[in-house]
Amino acid sequence: MSRPAQLAALLLALGACSGSTEPSDFTVVWEDDFTGAAGALPSSSNWGFDVGTDWGNAQLEYDTNRPVNAQLDGAGNLRIIARQESWLGRAYTSARITTAGKREFKYGRFEARLKLPTGQGLWPAFWLLGANVASVGWPQAGEIDIMEARGQEPTVVIGSLHGPGYSGGSALSRRYTITSGRLDTEFHTYRVDWSAERVRWYIDDRLYHEVNKGDQPGNWVYDHPFYIILNVAVGGNFVGAPNGSTTFPQEMVVDWVRVSQGAK
Repeated sequence: MSRPAQLAALLLALGACSGSTEPSDFTVVWEDDFTGAAGALPSSSNWGFDVGTDWGNAQLEYDTNRPVNAQLDGAGNLRIIARQESWLGRAYTSARITTAGKREFKYGRFEARLKLPTGQGLWPAFWLLGANVASVGWPQAGEIDIMEARGQEPTVVIGSLHGPGYSGGSALSRRYTITSGRLDTEFHTYRVDWSAERVRWYIDDRLYHEVNKGDQPGNWVYDHPFYIILNVAVGGNFVGAPNGSTTFPQEMVVDWVRVSQGAK
């Protein structure tokens, strides 16, 4: 390992141990705190819906744009709700909301305060997808998974980078097990800091993963705008199918989502 790489690894280890973060002068450029009447859909000025099923991951749910699957609770939260119900040939429903075409960003700090669902076969995620995906395809557009979790592992968060030559099972990923509490019983803050040179992942301000430009085996495709996705999948290759121990409905509760930018 080169001397700069050794130094980077040491800094990452120190950050993960101490929970410290670098000084910064980020300024919030967009946020949604999900205020509004109980039962309302999230703001259409910020969010749209991906309606459909599978999405290439063998998921079992049908994602809808109905309030029963994504609604404000009147207390400043968004609830994305996975249900066991028959809908358009699927046995489960849920929602996948996105800022595509509405709020797209190149670089910055992306964070959300979330409480996750639990149970075998539940797959909550908070992630970024390259806004050029329709023209170049995936994984050439790039994907930054700020938070993924398996419902059957309620203390483990996973952060990943997907690009050409390092996607799917070959993504640049790291698992982190929290030292107290659970992801489904308390809120936690999930974050990435993305710049032209690196992506860093945090939970509750604790650094646990870093990818620097040049670490990846293929092209670095994180130099254009990305948009935000929040979803709860049911089943899929990453988590497997629900079983008799999985109860429904299950919710991902979103307190807020925030994007900050500035020199670092």
